[in-house]
Amino acid sequence: MRADYKDWLVAQEYSDNTRNAQLHRVSRVEQAYGNLDEIWGAGGYDALIAELVYTSADEKAGRPNPSRLVFDGNIRNNLQSYKNAVVRYRKFLNESTLDAAAVLPEAAALPEIAHEKQKLSLERDMQAALRRDIARLEQGLTIADDGAERAVSSGFIDIFCQDRAGASVVVELKAGKTDARVVGQILGYMGDIMEEDGASRVRGIIVAHDFDKRTIAASRAVPNLTLMRYSISFTFEEMA
Repeated sequence: MRADYKDWLVAQEYSDNTRNAQLHRVSRVEQAYGNLDEIWGAGGYDALIAELVYTSADEKAGRPNPSRLVFDGNIRNNLQSYKNAVVRYRKFLNESTLDAAAVLPEAAALPEIAHEKQKLSLERDMQAALRRDIARLEQGLTIADDGAERAVSSGFIDIFCQDRAGASVVVELKAGKTDARVVGQILGYMGDIMEEDGASRVRGIIVAHDFDKRTIAASRAVPNLTLMRYSISFTFEEMA
C-alpha cells in the first residue's frame, strides 16, 4: 500500500474512523493476497475483486467464503466491506496515474481539467455535508454504507441509505446541471443493489443544482426516482 494513500483519503474528506477502517481493510487484503500495487500493475485486480463478491443469492444458498480472508461474522457484509476498500484503492491508483499524466497537459486542456477538479471538489463537499446530517435530504433516512462510497458493479454509490420504511436508497450527487446520462447511471446502481442485496424495494435520489429536460422527463416514468435541487448560500462578515 502506498504511503500517500492516507493523504488521498484525507483529501476525500472521509472521517477519521472511515480512513482508519479503509487502511485496515487494505492491509488485511494485502496480507492475504500480496501487494495491491503489484496486483494492479500485473492486471490482476479484476480477478481479486471477483473473489470478494458474495451476493444475497450466495448467502441464501449457504455458499462458503470464496476469499482467502479469515474473519468472524456475516460473510456477505464482511466481503462487501473488503471489496469496497479494494475498489477504492484502485480508484486512488487510477487517479494518481491520471494526475501524473496531467503534470504537463496541453494548454487547451487546462480549463477542462480545472473545471473537472472544481466539480469533483464540490461533489465531495456536498457528500461530506450530507453525511453529517442526511436528514436534511429526507427525514427518516439513515446512512447504510461504511462511511464512504459503496462499490457496486456499475461504479460507486455516493451515499447508500435506508429510509424509514426499510427501503434501500441510492443517492447520486452532481455538481451543477445534470445531463441525461445520470438516469442510466443511478438506475444501474439501483439494479446492482437489487442483485447484490436481494432488495425488493430500491429508491433513487439525484441531487443537483439543476436538471436537463431529458432527466426531468425520464424521472416521470420512474416512480421510485426523485430529483432534489441544491442551492448554495454565502455569508459575509467585515474584517476587523
